[in-house]
Amino acid sequence: MKMIGRLAGGAFLPLVAALMVLDLYLIFIHAPVATADHRFNLQRILYFHVGIAWVSLIAFAVIFVASLVYLWRRDSRWDALAHSAAEVGFVFASLVLITGSLWGKGIWDRWWTWEPRLTTMLILWLIYVAYLMLRSFASNPNQAARFSAVLGIIGFIDVPIIYFAANWWRGLHPEVVSGPLADTGSLDPTMRWVMLFTALVFTLLFSYLVKERMSVRSMEDTLRRAKYTLGAGLGRRRL
Repeated sequence: MKMIGRLAGGAFLPLVAALMVLDLYLIFIHAPVATADHRFNLQRILYFHVGIAWVSLIAFAVIFVASLVYLWRRDSRWDALAHSAAEVGFVFASLVLITGSLWGKGIWDRWWTWEPRLTTMLILWLIYVAYLMLRSFASNPNQAARFSAVLGIIGFIDVPIIYFAANWWRGLHPEVVSGPLADTGSLDPTMRWVMLFTALVFTLLFSYLVKERMSVRSMEDTLRRAKYTLGAGLGRRRL
């Protein structure tokens, strides 16, 4: 995150923007299509869907690690990292469900089906919701940090289940086409590296957004402390 912080102050955002433009070219122009029928454009959604899904899982992995370190060290910076990753990860998890529904409607002729990977992804989205609600409704910040850290650690169990779900249980969702479980030759080489490049671009975007959210949260905390100090000072004057 320190490296991202140094880059964010200079050329990191323009770099991510340039890579995203390149990624759009690769997805819509360079990458081949698997079929020539009228639904071929739906295939383009998969590049975004897989990249966004990857980031939503990475985000919860960040929450998991940051929560463990926070409970160990009680360092508020790790808590801020977990909270920021949860906020950004929630957005990506929501986009996973949206893009998956668009794909499902075009290919399966249904917006939703209770098949294993979709169901476990919905569970992860609900865990994100619970995490953020816990942050909002806890009685004090320290309690919110502790309780949400525990939830972030327990909730991570769903992450590997999502990845393996398509191979463990039969469903409509395609089996793994990238990663250690993917079969050799399960995906066209060009399609594979475009998909991996898209995942890389979204990972860089996620890193930038988390760093910016942490910066904003730091300013919010500074303003909150200043407001508290000012209020305490005014109270003493009145006394």
